[in-house]
Amino acid sequence: MSWGSELWDQFDNLEKHTQWGIEYLEKYTKFVKERSEIETNYAKQIRNLSKKYQPKKNSREEEESKYTFCRAFLTTLNELNDYAGQHEVIAENLTSQIITELSRYLQDLKSERKSHFHDGRKAQQHIESSWKQLESCKRKFERDCKEADRAQQYFEKMDADINVTKADVEKARQQAQMRHQMAADSKGDYSSYLQKFNQEQNEHYFTVIPNIFQKLQDMEEKRIERLGVCMKTFADVDRQVLPIVGKCLDGMTKAAESIEPKTDSQQVVESYKSGFEPPGDVEFEDYGQAMKRTASETSLSNTREGKEKPTTKTKGKLWPFIKNKNKSPKQHKEPLSHRLNDFMTSKPKMHCLRSLRRGITLNSHVRNLIEGSGPEDFSHLPPEQRRKKLQGKLDELNKDIQKEMDQRDALTKMKDVYVKNPQMGDPNSVDPRLSEIGQNIEKLQFEVQKFEGWLAEVEERMPSKSDTHRRSGLYETQNSTTVGNNCAQDRESPDGSYTEEQNSETQVKANIAPAPAQAPAHPTSTTPEFDDEFDDEEVLPTIGTCKALYPFEGHNEGTIAVAEGELLYVIEEDKGDGWTRVRRNEDEEGYVPTSYVEVFLETNAKGQW
Repeated sequence: MSWGSELWDQFDNLEKHTQWGIEYLEKYTKFVKERSEIETNYAKQIRNLSKKYQPKKNSREEEESKYTFCRAFLTTLNELNDYAGQHEVIAENLTSQIITELSRYLQDLKSERKSHFHDGRKAQQHIESSWKQLESCKRKFERDCKEADRAQQYFEKMDADINVTKADVEKARQQAQMRHQMAADSKGDYSSYLQKFNQEQNEHYFTVIPNIFQKLQDMEEKRIERLGVCMKTFADVDRQVLPIVGKCLDGMTKAAESIEPKTDSQQVVESYKSGFEPPGDVEFEDYGQAMKRTASETSLSNTREGKEKPTTKTKGKLWPFIKNKNKSPKQHKEPLSHRLNDFMTSKPKMHCLRSLRRGITLNSHVRNLIEGSGPEDFSHLPPEQRRKKLQGKLDELNKDIQKEMDQRDALTKMKDVYVKNPQMGDPNSVDPRLSEIGQNIEKLQFEVQKFEGWLAEVEERMPSKSDTHRRSGLYETQNSTTVGNNCAQDRESPDGSYTEEQNSETQVKANIAPAPAQAPAHPTSTTPEFDDEFDDEEVLPTIGTCKALYPFEGHNEGTIAVAEGELLYVIEEDKGDGWTRVRRNEDEEGYVPTSYVEVFLETNAKGQW
């Protein structure tokens, strides 16, 4: 049905209806815009959620990455991030395919509607103007007819009156004739304009207005059709991302299915296995026989030699991490290096350091423990964990060395190119960097040697199934009471007496001695020799000189700061721990890294400064 034929008299209502249609389109556009904003905010919140729970770069998160359920959760977070990206795609498509298009279409629609109604109002004004002119002609004809009737009546009255002169009668007759003529002219004009008006009115209501209303109808139908297309696009935008969203959800499901509880429980064993053997049975000690008890404290009895069972002196506290349980009191006089090795791998015994004499220089291991940070050789860890850490550190150092060597090779090739083609660059400009890389490689190789020594020590001391030493890795759970008990036990002398000072000095010496892996296989040092090394009252003589190759700040205790090129006296050689003892004057002496200095030893060392 056509608006022009059916709604020819509903111009105002059509104007209101089309305006409402435009407002409805604007309403839908606003709806899509708000939906787009919701999708954008939702995607942002999902991304923030995924980012919030992403693992941080620290040791704890690195440990967590070993477990399948942690890796599955990380995969879920990554898939969730991709899922958020699909909602951003929805927002972008809604904006580009609907909001932008509808905003442009609304501008054209408003302009078209305005043009059509402008033409309609113009036609309406024209027909109204014609109607007014017709009414004017009609009123003029009516007025002229009335004037003619009055003039005729006046003439008849004057003609019937005998008292009126003939001239007045003639004048009244002429006036009546003139009025009749004017009425006849007005009638002709009215009839002519009426015919014209009827023609214009017919054209207005059957041609002009129907054409305008038809255009409005077409415009309205296009608007409705466009709105339907947008609603379909609104659904298609969501449907387009469903395959990718499905893949994200499938990825989450696959990650969840990849969780392996058995593997994770095995990883716990690999992460926390100490490498110690569980403690064996504790032998019954018959204290009813005083003579046997005394003998057991001073020498090995026949029974103990046959069974090789330890003497337990923990006074009621059976701690698996106590060292040397399987040794009799006689075995306390084992080689000093073995005692030092046990000390170096025992973290709680640091609590037994009662005092340090002046002049004793702690190595980096002891300094790190006192300062609260982990020791460089990871000696605070159980053997198995220490071996893993040392191996990982070696792998990192080897990678760094390879990088430096690659850079050195590249710079060497560049220098060769510069030598052959001087116009490309100065060959001497590469030398400082090559020198720096060489120093870096030397330092890294020194570190590798150091860690290889510690690794060899750990692998040599790793217990086997036949090992009778009873050890455990419960380092982290020891309290101060347990530590005190361990220290007290270690301070017991072979005859059963309690000696504190001797063992504290022994433990201090163990920490400043070279790494066990670099110590002689059969040490010949004795306890008196050991104590003599702590006599710092004696001024050591100079045995040579050295020149500082690099500056060293010497912030740690026992070290001395040196400047590059500075000459110093050497008073103690490097004993395998990477440190050389030097002296600047009578009051200034300390340790510097051996790799930082060039040492010139004297054949016949002379006196001191």
